Formats: sequence, structure tokens, C-alpha cells
Amino acid sequence: MAVIGGDGIGPEVVRAGMRVMEAAAGGDPDLDLHFTEFPWGCEYYLEHGRMMPDDGIDTLRDFDELYLGAVGWPTVPDHVSLWGLLLPIRRRFDQYVNLRPARLLRGVKSPLAEPNGLDVTVVRENTEGEYSDSGGRIYKNTPHEIAVQESIFTRRGVERIVRYGFEEAGSRRGLLVGATKSNGISITMPFFDEIFTEIAGEYPEVEASLMHADALAARLVLDPAGFDVIVGSNLFGDLLSEITAAVSGAIGIAPSANLNPEGTFPSLFEPIHGSAPDIAGQGVANPSGAIWAAALMLEHAGHPKTGQAILAALEDTIDAGTRTRDLGGDADTETMTKAVIDRLGR
Repeated sequence: MAVIGGDGIGPEVVRAGMRVMEAAAGGDPDLDLHFTEFPWGCEYYLEHGRMMPDDGIDTLRDFDELYLGAVGWPTVPDHVSLWGLLLPIRRRFDQYVNLRPARLLRGVKSPLAEPNGLDVTVVRENTEGEYSDSGGRIYKNTPHEIAVQESIFTRRGVERIVRYGFEEAGSRRGLLVGATKSNGISITMPFFDEIFTEIAGEYPEVEASLMHADALAARLVLDPAGFDVIVGSNLFGDLLSEITAAVSGAIGIAPSANLNPEGTFPSLFEPIHGSAPDIAGQGVANPSGAIWAAALMLEHAGHPKTGQAILAALEDTIDAGTRTRDLGGDADTETMTKAVIDRLGR
């Protein structure tokens, strides 16, 4: 697999995930791990004027899985770092599903008083929608300056992400909510709603409904256990998955999978947290999100038992009291990583 540590705490948490995968591989004779690391990111940009080489996509194309730490640094504008590395990978490899599971792990305290049985997966459209670079600015730096950015929703794009949401719900508790805002966004959201309703007819076993994204955000805080799977556009899926990560205890725990379900191209796995420049290099970052992302990656690669063993070891470690600062503990990255590896060894 290809490994891109990226920026800030990215290399630190990715190294932790790699060590955990190596430890888990000892119990899986069919798992043959090979890591190829690439030093791409903002530091590379500051030296070379681009986030990755011109042939970076072609280089990554031959790998089965991609493992990413984090992207972003204060001296590089966010739109430069994101559009120079992560978004080209997602789009060139047609990773149209962004899968973000969130559940309350044992030993983690939710900021909610009664989170109950929080276990929700957000299925986010990952290649079009509101995150489009179609548009422009005119009359720059004048009182008449205009900025226009267009959302791109295609029938193909909406159909496939909605259908993936129904499939995901069918494999879980059978509940699916589509995030919309058709009361305020008068073209793209009714389009999304219509396709959602059409596809719902193909899945009578799934209890499906549409909910306005703002009301949905509130309900996720008030009653997170009432949700199973949520499917949404690029923007809504992004925002709602941050909420599900937060109510599950900490952003530092949450993983993300950028999937090309057909397997035509490699898929990419990452923690959802940022590069955290304020703690980079201090060895105190929470590696849990990267470790959970590694578990998702191994499951996707055909090693579900090994992936599940990693997540179980992580949860047992946290429940036993080994927690980083963001979880209310005092463990550093190394202590947390070693504790997970020790539990895998048992």
C-alpha cells in the first residue's frame, strides 16, 4: 500500500497505524504487508511549488490501497493544499463514496448527557456536488467584485451514492435518512430528493426518509441513537459527519474511507482530523483515528477479521484507561500505540 504521511501530526499518526497493522499481520498468515512511503504535502509544496509530483497520480495508480495522515499547514492556503493532493486523488480515482462510521467506543465519554446506542454511518458523495471548482471571480479588488461557484449534481453521481446508502443501510439496521435542503436550495436539492425517492422503491426493506440538513444536525445532537445511515451531498455529508464524530467523543477517533467500490482504482483511508499544527512534533497526537482507518483499510482489502481485531484492541485499550489528552487522559502517541499493540499480542 502507498503511505502519504502528509503534514503536521499526519506522519506521527500514520506511523502509529503502520506499526499496529504490522503487529496485527502476525496473526493473519494471508496478510502480506508492504508499505511504500511518499513525502508529499505542504513541505513538499514549499520546496517544489506543488503538493505532489506531476506524475503522482500515475505513481499511485498501481497500488491497491492508499493510507493518508493529514493535509494542511498554516503557510500554505487550504484551497492550495486540498486541491493539490487529496481532491485530485479522490476524483482521478473516482472515490465517489466517503464512508464515515461513528460509534461510542467503550471508555470514551461523549459530550452528550445520554448518547445511548450511538452507532451511525455517514455516506457522503465525494467527487462532485458543492465541492466543485466551476466558477470564478471578476472585478477583483473593487467594490463590484463578484464570486460565483457552481454546484455540480449529475444523475449518475446522485444515483450511485444514494444506492450505496441504501445498500449500507440494508446491511445494518435498515434505516436510511437522506440529507436535503430543498426548502432553500431550489434546483439541486429537489433533484437529489427525486432520485432518492425513485431509488427507495428498489429497497422496500429499508425504512427511508428525507430530512432537511439543519433539522438533521439538531436531531443528531438530541437523539444520535435514532439514526443508522445518513446519505448526503459532498457538503452536507462533510458537515454532518463532523457532528457524528464530535458526539461520539472526539474528532481524533474518527476514521474515513474514500472508496472506489468497483475496485477499478485504489481506495484511500485516513483519519478525519486535521494536521493540528499546534501540537505537531510533540508526540501527543491521538493515533486512534489513524488506527481505526487502518482497520477499515484491512477490512476493505479482504481481511475483515484482522481489521476487527485492530478495532477491538483499540477499544479495549481506551476502556482500560489508556487515553490521550483529547480523551481526558495523559497518554502520548507512543504510549497509546504500544498499548494497542500489546493487546493485539494477547
